[in-house]
Amino acid sequence: MSQPPPTPAFAPTPDPLTPARDITHQHFQPGDTVIVLKGIVGGEMWGDAMRVVAPSWHTPTDEDGWRLRDATGGKQSYITAHPRYLVHLSRRCPDCLIHLRALENTLRARFADRGGLIDCGWYTTTALGQLVHTSDIRSSR
Repeated sequence: MSQPPPTPAFAPTPDPLTPARDITHQHFQPGDTVIVLKGIVGGEMWGDAMRVVAPSWHTPTDEDGWRLRDATGGKQSYITAHPRYLVHLSRRCPDCLIHLRALENTLRARFADRGGLIDCGWYTTTALGQLVHTSDIRSSR
């Protein structure tokens, strides 16, 4: 009998890096596999794998965004995300690796005494199917 995946501990955590990350719209290409980072487990970042479908407008930030498809199908097939939320999975990208390692180092130090899957609560999906960082919501973008 298989066990369901563990429920992550929810730990609302400030994200000091993503809101200030400057990623151009050209950074991601249709067909790229990316991850939306959500938290940390065992000292490594975890999140949702997505496939970049096409460029789009990200209304919450009033900036260029990307239309994404959930790589596993999921309950919602398409969402729109701002590029700064994404990290390449399908290719070695120096910018994405630097961002990933910086987040890992920050969170590893913060949660060194906690085990298990930790969801940092950085994102929500709006009724319009847009992936929004909590900093964008708070800044009224």
